[in-house]
Amino acid sequence: MHERSDLIVIGGGPAGVTAALRAAELGADVTLLERGRLGGTCTDDGCAPTRVLAKAARLMRDSEQLRDFGMTGATPELDLSALMAATQRTVYRIHEKKQLPAHLERAGATVEEGVGDVRFVDPHTVRLADGSERSASRLIVACGGHARRIDFPGGEHALTHGDVWAMTRVPRRLIIIGGAATGVQLASVFAAFGASVTVLEVAPRILASEDLAVSSAITAGFADRGIEVVAGIEGVDRMERRRDGWTLTYRLTDEARELACDAVILAVGWAGNIEAMNLPGAGITTDHGYVVVDDSLRTSVPHIWAAGDVTGRMMLVQSATHEGRVAAQNAMTGDPLEVRHEVVAHGGFTDPEYGSVGVTEAQAGSRGRATVTGSVPYADLDRAVIDGHSEGFCTLVVDAADHRLIGAHVVGEQAVEVVQIAAAAIAADMRVERLAEVEFAYPTFTAIVGLAARQAVHALRLPGEEARAWESLGRRRVAEWERREA
Repeated sequence: MHERSDLIVIGGGPAGVTAALRAAELGADVTLLERGRLGGTCTDDGCAPTRVLAKAARLMRDSEQLRDFGMTGATPELDLSALMAATQRTVYRIHEKKQLPAHLERAGATVEEGVGDVRFVDPHTVRLADGSERSASRLIVACGGHARRIDFPGGEHALTHGDVWAMTRVPRRLIIIGGAATGVQLASVFAAFGASVTVLEVAPRILASEDLAVSSAITAGFADRGIEVVAGIEGVDRMERRRDGWTLTYRLTDEARELACDAVILAVGWAGNIEAMNLPGAGITTDHGYVVVDDSLRTSVPHIWAAGDVTGRMMLVQSATHEGRVAAQNAMTGDPLEVRHEVVAHGGFTDPEYGSVGVTEAQAGSRGRATVTGSVPYADLDRAVIDGHSEGFCTLVVDAADHRLIGAHVVGEQAVEVVQIAAAAIAADMRVERLAEVEFAYPTFTAIVGLAARQAVHALRLPGEEARAWESLGRRRVAEWERREA
């Protein structure tokens, strides 16, 4: 069987579904091909089920506060098998809520699920696992990614993020290799569940792409919770079976070191799902496991675009969705849009949480942009005191010339929610004086954004180095609802 469409979209995750919907809106005859089930990694194996684990970890933590609020009760015990079953029920409910196949078909797209690996035959034609072929004048590759593995003796016994869902008990001693977003999330969760956790990271610090203050605060918070962080390792040598578990050998400052453990989880990055696609058969250029695209998401083949994790540009659901929409727009119209990913709110549901958007102070400085900051500790926030979670801070980065907000970095309770306020302000090109005037509800965690904005306004009124000198001296704490100059 050989069928032809205006557009073929390969992959049914956030990027692919959004691309198919947008192309259908533009009147295209669209066919969406999905190897397995629509929804993508995030729904089935990523952020959605991981958020269930994070919720359970937060409940374990909050149970420790019962006495502070006049309640008594037994300390909860975790049944990991039951929790994993709950994650799958949640995934099922999300699929039922989305009803993606029906939604796409109502929009006018043709959906083919469970087609297996899709391979390029030529630049216009792909072959499905059953041998049938589909062709189109334009194509969008949005086939997502998968957890990367590293090669070392015994490494085949290490788990990846996708293996977590089959776990039936919490390891007593857990090593996580990788201290980026996935690694720190899993470290936080399993520590809350009672595991003794060690995080090994090649970079000089965990969360190396985040603001230094965020990385330092999460490292300190982990130490308080018994999570050991070993950064700057030179590599992993081997993983060997022992009578009471495993031994992992790694190198630090040219010295071999051993750690006993019951399980090892690899969180060392995310590679594009390109191995089985025969991309050379279509002339598509790849680099280090990703499809190479320009800022319009066009590949090396003029009529083929790519979006989402397979491009390796910004591996977040919100970014994949945006890229899918742009790829479809560019494929079906003659007025190309470009993707910059300048305002992308993100973070992790660790304990404490962290969230960021925009640039850091260091990044702005490296680009020759003078800035001031407004930074407020969570301890200044009444809601944090009320809830008993006063750990953390909110820092706003403001352009000193035009007073516009250009970055925000938050550590603390509900940080991922708090940073959305700053993201909206940055997207609106808002001056910090206007943000400082917003009457945030009281008592809330989001009110810290207003407090930090008022600190930045004060710093802007001081010339040159006086602003930094004033910050270094500290300031008198004021009520968050007090409306006068500090």
